[in-house]
Amino acid sequence: MKPDFNTVFEPVKNKRMFEEVSDKIKRLIFDGTLKPGQHLPPENEIARLFNVGRQSVREALRILELSGFITTRAGVNGGPIIENTIMSRMADLYLDAFRFHRISLDDFTAARKGIEMSVLNIVLATASSADLEGVRASINRANARLSDNQSAFEENVDFHRQMAKASKNHLLVITVESVLAVLSDFRTRFPAIPVERSRVVVKLHEDILDAVINQRADEARRLLEHDLMQVNINLAGEWPEETV
Repeated sequence: MKPDFNTVFEPVKNKRMFEEVSDKIKRLIFDGTLKPGQHLPPENEIARLFNVGRQSVREALRILELSGFITTRAGVNGGPIIENTIMSRMADLYLDAFRFHRISLDDFTAARKGIEMSVLNIVLATASSADLEGVRASINRANARLSDNQSAFEENVDFHRQMAKASKNHLLVITVESVLAVLSDFRTRFPAIPVERSRVVVKLHEDILDAVINQRADEARRLLEHDLMQVNINLAGEWPEETV
């Protein structure tokens, strides 16, 4: 149901009005009053409802867009629209930090191991069969790629994303997504991983899932560590010199 903007938008009184406007719109998104896919009113209408100038509204919308809360579309049905792109924004920031600090491959792998072992432990303790459906689907998509003699890199990356989702811990989902952004960006700048290497990784993922389903916790942890080290081996010869 579309909110009544006359009641949810209130005039603001603040020297930095654009910040107050953006904060108020964020709060409306957080409490569910404004939902993804909904259009905001035109700039002049937002300015009237908040009792601020149009320049303050423009600045507020710019902040919201940069933060991943809205997108601005062109055309008759365009304008500011509530759309959650926060995850991709965070992944971009993480990637920038990764490049800036010139993270080594060993540091990357060690951090990833700590994060994904935490995910695995939660999945082992709490995940239901339904929670693991996304994990199984990612493996099925990977096998479909292999059957066409194609590398399954993206599908193998998605396996780790789906494991994080199966943990139902949103902070871990965000963290894993950021780590995977680094991995995906790195791979786009180098030749595709050979199909046979992909095949090895997919088999590891199948074995991890089987161990999780059957509650063989120690085996699942050992296989995940092997999987992460396999990635380390695959990347070792191609990791940028400035990050070593």
